[in-house]
Amino acid sequence: MLFDLHRLATSTILYQPQLRRLEVENPYKMAKGVLAGPSSAHNHYLIEFLEVGGVLTLLEILALENIKEEGKKESIRLLQVIANSGRKYKELICESYGVRSIAEFLAKSKSEETQEEVQVLLDSLVHGNPKYQNQVYKGLIALLPCASPKAQQLSLQTLRTAQSIVGTTHPSIVDNVLKVLSTMHLEVQYEAIELIKDLVNYDVCPALLKGLVALLIPSFKETSKLQPKILNDSSVLQLTAHLPVFLQQAAAAKAIGILAHRNTSLAEEMLHLRVVHSLLAAMGNTDHSNSQRQASLTLKYFVQLFPVVEEHVRKSMGEELYKLFFPGSPCSCPQSNAGDLYMKIDSIQADILAANKVNVTKALYLSDLSHSNVSFYFGHGNQDPVAYNTHFQKEDVEGKE
Repeated sequence: MLFDLHRLATSTILYQPQLRRLEVENPYKMAKGVLAGPSSAHNHYLIEFLEVGGVLTLLEILALENIKEEGKKESIRLLQVIANSGRKYKELICESYGVRSIAEFLAKSKSEETQEEVQVLLDSLVHGNPKYQNQVYKGLIALLPCASPKAQQLSLQTLRTAQSIVGTTHPSIVDNVLKVLSTMHLEVQYEAIELIKDLVNYDVCPALLKGLVALLIPSFKETSKLQPKILNDSSVLQLTAHLPVFLQQAAAAKAIGILAHRNTSLAEEMLHLRVVHSLLAAMGNTDHSNSQRQASLTLKYFVQLFPVVEEHVRKSMGEELYKLFFPGSPCSCPQSNAGDLYMKIDSIQADILAANKVNVTKALYLSDLSHSNVSFYFGHGNQDPVAYNTHFQKEDVEGKE
């Protein structure tokens, strides 16, 4: 069964006199007993295996380049059996720096079948292991920036389980999850958004919402460093369609729409983060049509949900563009659709969207549209009105500059 473990397995057993009675001419007999033997034999072989450093051997195998993938997969399966034998065995694996070794192997493995076996092992290690569950949780977060899309997908899936078990969040999870949104792989993006839907129920919610809104307007630093490549490449459309920052922008717009549909309170909170202004700006990004489409669909929901948003968006767009954007308005074209708006606007209209100065947050405060919403966001009404108006005046000056 363990086709490529013979070198390490044999060396582990041969130098232990008490194990020579286990027919060392077949170094896999002990491993097979662990995997498939009856309960008594299972416990016997397991104890013998652990006493001679079996866990360290299996973990070492994962890092060896001269061991074939099949052998490493069988090592993972043996580690699964050991972990499933009880809490003290899970702790032994973790104490042997197992989380790091297993996580590194998941990131480097080229076999999706093997990677799925690793996910099963990590899931086992995070259950019923209170002493080291945080270690597994942090290891999963550390996997998110890896280059393997499959490893990212599986890590995100397992993180959802780990997060519910651990209960508290690690500060680094927000940045790491938001960075994953730059992926070209939709299955990874889906899992990232699923995790985001869970994370808004924890203390990182404000940072997460702020981060999502910020992604709608990529920083000049992120876009400008790609400019020389764009200018020197004849296939400009192909390159710009796959820029990570624009993929991230589109995914953020999509995630914001999903969160707003699921929870009106989150939508209200994002209004105070100037999400309407940022969505309009994303709609003006003619370099990436999916950003325009996702931002349009999300903004349409905010327009339908909040009358004050409808008022400001209509004023910013002008009647002609607004009719194209929102088919539900009285004078709109019957064939218009928010998701198709990017195909109908010209460069001037795109510039109007990108340069918009919409500030719904200021309007919400000044008109006292919803006292309960303001209290929800700013606390128990202790915000100093003079200081708050001063903040908006400063924001307006910065916007003009």
